[in-house]
Amino acid sequence: MPQRPTHLAIVKRLRRAEGHLRSIVAMLEEGRECLDIAQQLQAVESAIANAKKTLVHDHIDHCLERAVREGRHSAGDTIREFKAITKYL
Repeated sequence: MPQRPTHLAIVKRLRRAEGHLRSIVAMLEEGRECLDIAQQLQAVESAIANAKKTLVHDHIDHCLERAVREGRHSAGDTIREFKAITKYL
């Protein structure tokens, strides 16, 4: 299945966060100031949280909506899946 544009954007965001995380490790190894490190950790945490939120919304908008429209899931199954995925918000 080809990746959706949303997934490509998530990958790009996570790769950026991955680079920042490597920088944070280097900062720790270099003995940089804790405040600087904490700020960078916050930025990485925020980037990952936003990626997760985007993925959850994408799943709701595309996968669940399509399942309902095409009748692949019962209403009960769709609601259970919706509840399961929204736990990650």
